[in-house]
Amino acid sequence: MGDESILLARRTGVPVAIGRDRPAAAQLLVNAGCDVVVSDDGLQHYAMARDCEIVVIDGDRRFGNGWLLPAGPLRETPARLAAADAIVVNGGRALLDGALSMRLEAKSALSLIGGAVNALDEFAGRSVHAIAGIGNPERFFKMLRAHGIEVIGHPLPDHAHLQAADISFADERPVLMTEKDAVKCAGIAGPHHWYVPVTASFDGGESNVLLDIVTQAIHRRAALR
Repeated sequence: MGDESILLARRTGVPVAIGRDRPAAAQLLVNAGCDVVVSDDGLQHYAMARDCEIVVIDGDRRFGNGWLLPAGPLRETPARLAAADAIVVNGGRALLDGALSMRLEAKSALSLIGGAVNALDEFAGRSVHAIAGIGNPERFFKMLRAHGIEVIGHPLPDHAHLQAADISFADERPVLMTEKDAVKCAGIAGPHHWYVPVTASFDGGESNVLLDIVTQAIHRRAALR
């Protein structure tokens, strides 16, 4: 299983299924009694029926060079957005009319050993090693710097398989990492290793707008039964 599936299961406490065959994975959840299935990164899995599509766009990188894979970052052209029920821009609106604005906020750091909790601002003015094996590591580093932390960044490929050498350094500086990376480090971490959980935050009442879009889709599906 991957790091994100473990993180989602721990964060939500709801059943999580993984598999290359998305319809089969969804059916496992239905068989387990779930009446709503949320598929992470499932937009292009057209074999899986869907009632509501939410597209999340990186507000910093947006559409990259505008090319499709492998020449660029896109899986489909931006014209595909017209069919989505909601567009959420992480870190800005990216000049898209009707898009909802979301940002990831961090307030604390948790020790990988013992679970002690420190306010992230307690690291302000200190130099730390920061590890991020995510799609856009610089977003994590930028977030830490916004709290006044001096960051020595160690970007890694998304879903990188971390070894002890990847999170060990010759000095005694604290090591801060993403929550997604932390799920892979339980057996190799020390007392100076911390992870930083993030929470999605929407502007104004836009979280309610998104919730309304989803619940209306659920009600439409229920009416067809």
